[in-house]
Amino acid sequence: MTEIFFDHEKLIVYQKALSFINWLETLPVFSNKRINVINQLDRASDSIVLNIAEGNGKYSNRDRCRYFDIACGSALESAGCLDIMLVKEIISGDENIFGKRILKEIVSMLVGLIKSNSDRVYESDERYEVNS
Repeated sequence: MTEIFFDHEKLIVYQKALSFINWLETLPVFSNKRINVINQLDRASDSIVLNIAEGNGKYSNRDRCRYFDIACGSALESAGCLDIMLVKEIISGDENIFGKRILKEIVSMLVGLIKSNSDRVYESDERYEVNS
């Protein structure tokens, strides 16, 4: 993007989500929207971008997090679509890994935004242990 008009355009996660869509468009098979999983992936990847934009414009933390949660779910859905495409031999293993690496970054960033904007309680990554 050359000129910033809205705050959500400044978010790295928003830019990363646009990069994911751009990468999808480079896949030769992606133009065939008649394949159900490709159509679903197209809608899910669009949903990531749209929910980040809409959520970032919300004033309450709760509303903002709800949209970031939906964007996160759409990123996970996109990862599932890539797995289906791999199993159906629509994309290669390398394409699957490349796309999922981008999605993993997006999910991590969204989780960070959710944690920083919510009143939710989070535990550390330590494991539970049973003491006898």
